[in-house]
Formats: sequence, C-alpha cells, structure tokens
Amino acid sequence: MKLLVTGGLGFIGSNFIIHVLTNYPSYKIVNVDDEHIGSNHKNLMGIKNSTSYRFVKGNITDRKLMSELILNCDVIINFAAESHVDRSITDAKPFIDSNIYGVFTILEILRNYPKRLVHISTDEVFGSLEKDSASENYRLNPSSPYSSSKASAELLVKSYVTTYGIDAVITRCTNNYGPRQFPEKLIPKTILLAAQNKRIPIMNKGIGVRDWIYVDDHCDAIMTVLDKGRTGESYNISAGNEIDVLTLVKKILYLMNVQQDLYEFVQDRPGHDYRYSLDSSKIRSHLQWKPQIDFEVGIKKTIDWYLINKDHWN
Repeated sequence: MKLLVTGGLGFIGSNFIIHVLTNYPSYKIVNVDDEHIGSNHKNLMGIKNSTSYRFVKGNITDRKLMSELILNCDVIINFAAESHVDRSITDAKPFIDSNIYGVFTILEILRNYPKRLVHISTDEVFGSLEKDSASENYRLNPSSPYSSSKASAELLVKSYVTTYGIDAVITRCTNNYGPRQFPEKLIPKTILLAAQNKRIPIMNKGIGVRDWIYVDDHCDAIMTVLDKGRTGESYNISAGNEIDVLTLVKKILYLMNVQQDLYEFVQDRPGHDYRYSLDSSKIRSHLQWKPQIDFEVGIKKTIDWYLINKDHWN
C-alpha cells in the first residue's frame, strides 16, 4: 500500500511515518510538506535513505501538485495544518488557508479519484468542557481561530462524504506528547527550559486540564481507523490521562531532579480553554483499539529523548 502523508515533517506526522515504516515494512510513503513552522527534516533523518520513503516539498493548497500525488497513492493521511493557538490569535489567515482551503483542495481532487482520506482533527473542536467528555456526536464549539478552522474542515469532509460519496474518515485526538515535538509546545518547552535552569511560563495559574496520549499510541489508532474505520464516521482518540498543567510541569521538574519552583505564572491568552476531554469508547469497542503506553513510562521516555537529542532541538 502507498500512503500520501501531508505535513509529515511535523511532530505527529513524522512519528506516524516512522511508526508505519517500522511496523508495516511492505508499505511505501510519500510525504508532502511545505516546510513551515513546526516542520523539521531532522525528524526523519533516520529514514532519509529508505527506498520506501520519498519527500516532496509542496503545499496542500497546490491543486496541480496534489492531484499528481493523490493519483499515485492509495490513501491520504492529512496531518498538514497550522496548529498553534497563540499564533492563530495573532494572525488567523495562515490557519484559514491551510486548515480550510487546503482540506477543500484535497476534497475537490477526491471527487475524481476513489481514494480513502483519513483526516486528522483535534479535541479542541469541542471547546472547553466543565464536566463530562465529548463523544463523537457532541456539539462543535471551537474557541480560537485555530480550532474554528479545524471544525470547519470537519464539516467540509462530512459534506463531501454525503454529497459526493468520497471515502473519508475523521480522527480527533487529545494532546500528544513524545519525541520530535516542536519546542513551543508545553512538554518540550518545560523540559528544554528546565535543562537550562530557566523558568517555565505557565498561563492561567496552571489550572487548565488536558488529556495526554503518547504519540505512538495515536499513530497506532490512526492505522486502526485507516484499516477498519467506516466511511463518514468520526473516531475520538484519548488515553484517559487528564492532568492539569501545573501538576504536569511539577512532575517533569521532579523527574528531571531540578528546582521544583522553576516556573512563573504569565498573562493568560484570550479565550483560553479550561479543559479538553474526549470519550473514546467508540474506537475501543467498535475497532478494538486501546492505548498501550502508560503515562509514567511515556513521560520518562520523552524527557530522556530530549536530553539525549540536544543536537535535534538546538
């Protein structure tokens, strides 16, 4: 099988490519990435000479390029997206261009080619939840330009399934952690600043709650949906590790054996969501998937990776 992975130089996309080539040796992958913020060729240095992997520089809004690539693949896994909330608040246009128009471009091409699309979305489309966990049919209620663009893309995908009969499925995942994550994100930022004895900035006094999943578990879930997911369905992916930001930062500081108060509270962002939470019982019961990496094991592996691979993030 030949997979077209969009945004494969990013955190989750690069881990997905490594996961597939490690566990599915007969598969081939073409990775199209426009080398924007968050893209890093170092993420895939270990497979750059693999005969099963090819890199193409390009943007998913380029219809001519995407048509050529989609024509010559079996499945599209769409990771490509602008994804940082703070940057979407500063300038929303790149998020509209990539996350909405880019998805539209892919969908238009798929009207002519019977290929499966696995569209990667986010738990942030449901907004902040005071209680309970969002199932697949929970009301979309995005808070930021970023999450609004992802929610819009989901609606486009659903409409193209209904109107044009394309073969598409949607996955929504909680916060990922693990190797190769861009340093602006909470966990790598905490590790890297702590390693330099610098203070970690924490918004909203660290009361925000996120559910953390190790990136390899997310990759495994995507492959499960690719193989078994029903056309037109959405699948939530979560690990059940809901932790507030302050507790998480303190845990990392403890595991790194550094000063325990090496953090400072900073001004909150506009529209900051308090809690994200997904009910993933559907993928667990219908597709027999469940996470394998315990959080204590995963966070230690993540810390070790960043400390060992200083040349990667320097």
